[in-house]
Amino acid sequence: MKENRTASGMDPTRRRWLQALAAAPVLAGAAAAPATARAATKTSARIVIAGSGLGGIAVANRLSSLLDGAKITIIDRKEEHNYQPGYTLVAAGVWPVGRVRDRNADYQPAGVEWVKDMVAGFDPAANTVITAGGQRIPYDFLVVATGVHLDFAQIEGMDVGAIGSNGLASVYPGPQAAQATWAAMQAFTAKGGNAVMTLPATPLKCAGAPLKMSFMLRDRLLKAGTLGASKISFQSALGNVFGVKVVNDNVLERWKALGIDVEFSRKLAAIDIGARRATFVSPEGEKQEMPYDFIHVVPPMRAPDAVKNSDLAWKEGPFAAGGWLEVDKSTLQHRRYPNVFGIGDINGTPRGKTAATVKKSAPLVAHNLVELIAGRKAHEAFDGYTSCPLITREGSAMLIEFDYEGRLTPSLPMIEPLNDSFFAWLMKYRMLKPAYMAVLKGRV
Repeated sequence: MKENRTASGMDPTRRRWLQALAAAPVLAGAAAAPATARAATKTSARIVIAGSGLGGIAVANRLSSLLDGAKITIIDRKEEHNYQPGYTLVAAGVWPVGRVRDRNADYQPAGVEWVKDMVAGFDPAANTVITAGGQRIPYDFLVVATGVHLDFAQIEGMDVGAIGSNGLASVYPGPQAAQATWAAMQAFTAKGGNAVMTLPATPLKCAGAPLKMSFMLRDRLLKAGTLGASKISFQSALGNVFGVKVVNDNVLERWKALGIDVEFSRKLAAIDIGARRATFVSPEGEKQEMPYDFIHVVPPMRAPDAVKNSDLAWKEGPFAAGGWLEVDKSTLQHRRYPNVFGIGDINGTPRGKTAATVKKSAPLVAHNLVELIAGRKAHEAFDGYTSCPLITREGSAMLIEFDYEGRLTPSLPMIEPLNDSFFAWLMKYRMLKPAYMAVLKGRV
């Protein structure tokens, strides 16, 4: 029996699903963004945005349209804008590396001053940002959007420059590392062998990436015909592989069926790249060496020194060790310095280090800052919305959406959050990059 297809050759059921997805919000969570359709607020306020990633530029674009007369300054030396959610697609050989590279200059709003330097420190008592070049830039309001520091230095022997050789892989450092990771994966899957996947105990940006890489590595081994000659083990420094229990349990069940072994409370402490040997340490200090043919290293993550060493960081509680920005988890306003807000990965909040989190929170941060400028209280509340399109194999993914409490918050009724589907894959593969760019431009 032939498939029922339209004149274009597309299955009509798939066409209807594609049309439904196209009609959905540009990104999940769009409905909760605060309304901003009002006349621009006149002000001469000096606003400094530290960082030019998705969060920093998205807020800058929003503020430039919401305010009339403000002096907005972005501080960051990065000329290239990287689409970080695409790194796993590059590292798994799905996308060319060029698809995750853009120019920051193309997305910063007109009239915004761009200081091409790195932030070296914050002096919130003096309302000042200090750059690496020694500039002291005053502000009336500050938005911290510095992102995270990848703390590879905690892993003895690790060399980021060696990614791509001797079976060493890591998707996190940037486009070049993602491309090199694909080269390492190709070399490994051609023969098969012992693969080791890692997970640190710190908060992570894109916490789903280590899981996606594990799923995709198995998929590539299967397609190469070398799965039978291979073993994949996932070494977690935690007691789980994902912080949302229902998702964690779902993934562990899938991995058991797929033959991916999991060990818990195993922190990557050292690596001998030439010998292809990794050393893991238990909480009790017990060491175990593991030989490998391929290893995916996920670094511990913390706040950049500029935040960590400043008075803006948490001083106590679960976020103090990493030096994360001390913000109210609802308003994203600093708890001690009310003229300071945080956006994106730098925030010391229970969850929320994804691009989808920025999509939901950028309008809120901009709105709350404008309210403050107008002499009103920041009141818009963020629920911690986070989304992770969790790839399970090429052509299939789960769309996982959840809040601060770890409750699933599905936004697209046609997609079951714990079931993998082509449609969730399609969102990851084709739709989320345009959605991301719309967020970057302050349009959604």
